[in-house]
Amino acid sequence: MPNDNSREGILRKGLKEDAITGLNKCFDPAGADLLNFSKDYQPIVDSAYLAQAFLRAPVALWQPLDSLTKQRIIASFKSLRNRKPFNSNWLLFGSITEAFLLSIGEEYDNGRLMHGVKSLNDWYKGDGWYGDGPNLAFDYYNSFVIHPMMVDTLRVLVDHKLEEEKTYDVALMRMQRYAVGQERMISPEGTYPPIGRSITYRTGAFQALSQVALMEKLPETIAPAQVRCALTKVKKNMYSMPGTFDKNNWLTLGFCGHQPEIADYYTSTGSLYMATLSFLPLGLPATNLFWTQEPVDWTAKKPGADSHFKRITM
Repeated sequence: MPNDNSREGILRKGLKEDAITGLNKCFDPAGADLLNFSKDYQPIVDSAYLAQAFLRAPVALWQPLDSLTKQRIIASFKSLRNRKPFNSNWLLFGSITEAFLLSIGEEYDNGRLMHGVKSLNDWYKGDGWYGDGPNLAFDYYNSFVIHPMMVDTLRVLVDHKLEEEKTYDVALMRMQRYAVGQERMISPEGTYPPIGRSITYRTGAFQALSQVALMEKLPETIAPAQVRCALTKVKKNMYSMPGTFDKNNWLTLGFCGHQPEIADYYTSTGSLYMATLSFLPLGLPATNLFWTQEPVDWTAKKPGADSHFKRITM
C-alpha cells in the first residue's frame, strides 16, 4: 500500500524502512547479522518465506533493496540447490523459491520448481485438504505452508505460461474450501483447537483464511466481516494472555501464554512470528468496504439483501 500521512501510514512507512535495513544487514557477509544459507536444511524453509514475502510485496520489499543485496539474496537462494527438501510440504519451499527467481527473470531450476506443485497435487485428499506427504496430517500445515505457497507459486507459473490457468483455479478453489472449514473452527467465544504440531505459531494457523480474505476471494457463504470479527476476537484472546510476551516484548514459546513444554525441537523465537501471517488482511486498502451488522442477527438474510446490514470502512 502507498505511504500516506495517516497514523497507520506513518507506522507502515517506518516498518518498511526497517525491513529494508534489516535485509541489507542480513545478507552482508561482513556483518554480525548474516543469515545462514550455507549449511543444514533450515535455510530451505527460511528462503521460502522470504521469497513469498517478495512475491507478495515486490514494490515494498524487493525493489527498494540495493543491487548488491539483491545479488546476494539471489546467490543465497541458488546455493540451496545442493540440498533437497524433504518429501513433505517442504517440497513447496523449493518450488516457491524458484518461482520467485523466475518472477525476477533469473535462471531457475525447473525440476525443483515443478516437483512441489506436482507432488502436492498428487497428495490432494479432498474437501480442501492436501496430504503432508503421501499421508494426511491433522495439523495446520495446510494453512502454514501448503495452500498459500501452492497458490502463490502457481500464479507465477501461469503468468509465465508454464501452467494453465485452470490449474491455478483448481488450487484456489481448494484453498477457498479449506478456508470455509477454518472459519467454522473458530468458536463464538473466539477460540480454536490446538491440533497437531507447531501450535506455537499461534494465529499463523489462519494464514489460508487470511489470504483468501486479502485476495477478496471469500466464498459467498462467508461475509468478510465474519472473518474480520472472528480473527480479531481470536487475536485479542491469544495476545492478551499473560506470559505471551517477555519483558522485551518478544513472543514467548507457547500457544496460550508461556508454555515452553509444548514447543517442538525445531521451534525458535524467530519461528513464532509465523503468527503474523494471519495479519494478511491488513494489506487491504482502508477504503475496502466490509459488511457488518449491529446488533448481530444470524437469522438475517445474506449481506446486501437485508436493510439491517450496513457498509463500513476498515
